[in-house]
This record gives sequence, C-alpha cells and structure tokens, in this order.
Amino acid sequence: MSFLWALIIGGIIGWLAGVITGRDVPGGIIGNIIAGFVGAWLGGLVLGDWGPDVAGFAIIPAIIGAIVVVLIVSAILRGMRRNA
Repeated sequence: MSFLWALIIGGIIGWLAGVITGRDVPGGIIGNIIAGFVGAWLGGLVLGDWGPDVAGFAIIPAIIGAIVVVLIVSAILRGMRRNA
C-alpha cells in the first residue's frame, strides 16, 4: 500500500510541477510519476529533506526538483523538435 501511495504522491508532484511551469510532462500520468520521483530525488539531493513529509517525499524540495526536471526535459524536447 505504501508503494501505491508513493506513486500517487509522485504523480501529483510531477503534475504540480507541470502546472507551475506551464509545460506538459511527456508521457502523461507515467511521465508525471517519473518527473515526481526524479524531482524528489534531485530536490532531496540538492536541498535536503526539509518541510512537510508525505509518503517519504519532502514535499517542498520534491516540487522544486520536479520543476527543474520538467524544465530540463521540455528544453531538451524543444531542441530535438527544432533539429528534426
């Protein structure tokens, strides 16, 4: 059950990062979950584990990290579309 909860929170974090940046996360809900997990890892690595904790995610660093992930992925995809 905790794994399912982590997937839900990871998806919400990835979705929220997409809403904040105004950019779509490729892959729909799976992309949101991946962006949420990678963003949580990146945010925790760089910013530490401070703020509220839900399902093993420190929410504030996770959202900041997911925003960075969404911006990087969208920049890479935009560059790939430009070169194609």
